[in-house]
Amino acid sequence: MKRIFLYLMTVVALLMGSGVQAKAPRKLKALVVSGQNNHNWQVSHQVLKLILDHSGLFETDIVLTAPAGGDMSSFRPEFHRYDVVVLDYNGDRWPAETDAAFLKYVQGGGGVVIYHAADNAFAGWEEFNRIIALGGWEGRTEKSGPYYYLKDGKPVLDNTPGPGGSHGQQREYPMHVRHSKHPIVKGLPDNWIHGRDEMYDRMRGPANIKDLLYTGWADAATGGSGREEPLVFTVDYGKARIFHLMLGHCGPTLEDNPAMQCVGFQTLLLRGAEWAATGKVKQPVPSDFPTDRTPSFRMDYKPR
Repeated sequence: MKRIFLYLMTVVALLMGSGVQAKAPRKLKALVVSGQNNHNWQVSHQVLKLILDHSGLFETDIVLTAPAGGDMSSFRPEFHRYDVVVLDYNGDRWPAETDAAFLKYVQGGGGVVIYHAADNAFAGWEEFNRIIALGGWEGRTEKSGPYYYLKDGKPVLDNTPGPGGSHGQQREYPMHVRHSKHPIVKGLPDNWIHGRDEMYDRMRGPANIKDLLYTGWADAATGGSGREEPLVFTVDYGKARIFHLMLGHCGPTLEDNPAMQCVGFQTLLLRGAEWAATGKVKQPVPSDFPTDRTPSFRMDYKPR
């Protein structure tokens, strides 16, 4: 009996010391699409990858197009391999096969993040305009759809003729919550100060916004529209989960980049990307999130 007991104890010890451990959760696969933009894409696509990868939730690839006017025929991202596609692109039209592959991915329920000037892209592509809901510049007019803004807290669809897309001076500004129970913003402050950034206004398009999450006052004194403008929202587009983040105008360098170094921006990017990829948000509210009085920054894009 003593031998049997010693044998069993040895087996238990071997099993416990065998190094068998629970598998770490699979990281979500993210694809950042960049390569052309009227903004500083040379820095912004790197920052997007840093923020996503530093979170520990994502494993991020980058795909770049040819330069403006270059040969786009070989630009064929495998969108279907990714949980979420982050668009940091405003430039030449993709090849028809790439357009089709992207639509297949989105219409099949893929996750998409529209980041800042990506909503300037492809003004003539009707289906893309439905994917972003609101866009600006690149020849957008009343033919693209109405202006969308809030008046007395209620949405207004304004068909007044005029160009789509503008912004006032870069500045710090308060963000105002509109749907505090949505997974992306649940637990975040209702009002907080965003780091110095552009505030897009007079955006127009199909306006198929599903969940309006945050807005901001485009102060006429700083060149804005004088309206409460949509800045963060999800898009109503079939089975897809689309997160549109108008914040994040990229600075000249990694080190001088207040809009993207803002903890509020980084938190929304991460929570929006997780939601777009999975339909849920498991990230806790960071302790260094901005308050209603002051912004806060992660200069190295790393969570504390």
